[in-house]
Amino acid sequence: MTAEYKVHGDVAVITMNNPPVNGLGLANRQGIASGLEKANADPAVKAIVVTGAGKAFSGGADIKEFGSPKAIAEPNLLSLILACENSAKPVVAAIHSVAMGGGLELALGCHYRIAAPGANVALPEVKLGLIPGAGGTQRLPRVLGVETALNMIVSGEPVKSELLAQLPGQKLFDKMASSPESLLEEAIAFARSVAGTRPLPRVRDLPCKHPQGDAYFQFARNMVKGMAKNFPAPAKCVDAVEIATKKKFDDGMAAEREIFTNLMFTPESRALRHIFMAERAASKIGDVPEDTPKRKIERVGVIGAGTMGGGISMNFLNAGIPVTLLEMKQEALDRGVATIRKNYEAQVKKGKLKQDKYEQRMSLLKTTLSYDDLKDTDLVIEAVFEEMGVKQKVFETLDGVMKQGAILASNTSTLDVNKIASFTKRPQDVVGLHFFSPANVMKLLEVVRGEKTAKDVLATVMDAAKKIRKTAVVSGVCDGFIGNRMIEQYSRQAGFLLDEGATPQQVDRAIEKFGFAMGPFRMGDLAGNDIGWAIRKRRATERADMKYSRTADKLCELGRFGQKTGAGWYDYREGKRDAIPSKLVEDMIAAHRKEAGIEPRKISDEEIVQRLVFALVNEAAHILEEGIAQRASDIDMVYLTGYGFPIHRGGPMLYADQVGLFNVMQAMKRFQQNPRDDAKFWEPAPLIKKLVAEGKGFNG
Repeated sequence: MTAEYKVHGDVAVITMNNPPVNGLGLANRQGIASGLEKANADPAVKAIVVTGAGKAFSGGADIKEFGSPKAIAEPNLLSLILACENSAKPVVAAIHSVAMGGGLELALGCHYRIAAPGANVALPEVKLGLIPGAGGTQRLPRVLGVETALNMIVSGEPVKSELLAQLPGQKLFDKMASSPESLLEEAIAFARSVAGTRPLPRVRDLPCKHPQGDAYFQFARNMVKGMAKNFPAPAKCVDAVEIATKKKFDDGMAAEREIFTNLMFTPESRALRHIFMAERAASKIGDVPEDTPKRKIERVGVIGAGTMGGGISMNFLNAGIPVTLLEMKQEALDRGVATIRKNYEAQVKKGKLKQDKYEQRMSLLKTTLSYDDLKDTDLVIEAVFEEMGVKQKVFETLDGVMKQGAILASNTSTLDVNKIASFTKRPQDVVGLHFFSPANVMKLLEVVRGEKTAKDVLATVMDAAKKIRKTAVVSGVCDGFIGNRMIEQYSRQAGFLLDEGATPQQVDRAIEKFGFAMGPFRMGDLAGNDIGWAIRKRRATERADMKYSRTADKLCELGRFGQKTGAGWYDYREGKRDAIPSKLVEDMIAAHRKEAGIEPRKISDEEIVQRLVFALVNEAAHILEEGIAQRASDIDMVYLTGYGFPIHRGGPMLYADQVGLFNVMQAMKRFQQNPRDDAKFWEPAPLIKKLVAEGKGFNG
């Protein structure tokens, strides 16, 4: 939709109307430009107000136009801001609700600004690996002072309008409206009061200096360097604001544009923009319309008060949703509630949670030893032992006690959700909700769609995921779903690398240098090596063709299950999590190689990274072909939010695109020649071959 034009006496009002956030798409830009022209040509109009309809002034660029020719088509945002600035009649920005990115830059190009209280004001471009590109780095320091502006630009975080209005000497807002409801009326009156002002004030004409100059910017660079790690944009924000203090305005604008354009082509910015779009895409399910009616989720039941059950319960308590927690024994129930209390008390101690909020959340928690107390809940999630026989008993019992229309969910991480659904007479109400540990912290929620799961059940749980602040990704049914099915191949490669000559610490160090939060062996020690051992034992009967290194089994046979036993791939000191290389493990690996007749070789960090990451990519390509995942970007979201994949690389699928699928396929063919590896696995997935032949990537 475009901007609307109305005349109120001698004041023209241009209202952006491009829901939901009045993004500055081409039609909207054309509408504003047309309104400015019309108002300047009408002798009856003395002043102009620019505002936004609905729940935003403007949220900035229209994400639907990202990367398309429309994004830069005239009037582009720079041209539009120039038109406001050069208007012969005063232009007043009436800001409310949201003024972010290009929306704030547009307001800064107006002659005056009036704001409603409660408006969120921000330049969040740094979160997309960019700097503001339409004058934000040059104008904001002129109205807020260098330090406040730089803090806002480097963090990208929103600040409330009333806080900014209280800053001494600020020139961002000429007036604060008394309320959001009276904003337009007050803006029109203000526009009338400045109608005769000449010359019209322009932000570009304001001075921009910092008293400490070079010393301040050097300090700012040092601070940013420590925080920004793998991202170039924050340091470039400092450069651009420093330029605002040293160069003429037009030269500063040219420098800002050059920095913006250069950043646009960095892999880091591409990764962050990809994540931004991927997060929004993940919430959409191809055959489930957005207007699908949703079931009520007013009360939740959780079965199992262990680590997972307690963490799952906390998510709902945090969102203000009452939880009934079920266990079989009072002792287990008491232990689970004590852990929940301990977690909340730690937050209170750190000042992250107020005491009254903690008490309010705990008051929403009820405990029981009887399934009958779950009968009135709208959603029940089981978090019991990962064994099909145990799940069967739970779901058969639930089928007998739960009310009609209740959603029955399993937190299984690998088991067949269709089989679990078959234990009930209501398979349409059964869904997998695979939370990641610790469930109260990790963002990822794999929503596992059974073949009979109803569409309204899917719509309801995706909506519930938003309420409990999870990134939900839909997966079809297969062993391990998206994340764990892929991680198995990654872990197998880690084992083969040990067989061939690497040490656990070399593998971990290489993949952590690549950017992973934790390498495969440290991760195994944290999660518990016995979990993988149980899966491999199950695999021995189900998938006899699957090759594994024997090192992990030998480790478990020694009782070294990880941090919980004080010893795993590494040694651990009591009360500490530092991973200390273990001589015993090194000797065990050496003895295994000798027994298997393997002559160890020197392995490069590059080979380690390629084998681990491309193993994820090849398995993911099969997952896409089979329709287990809807889109490549969903797989990236799983790995970014659940498995510690480096954010600056955008996920395994985007990383493969950036490397080039042709190069990925060549590496896979090299790995096929390795006699110690699994040649069958390294046959490139048909989807990879097809995309290479078409000259495409996973993301187009």
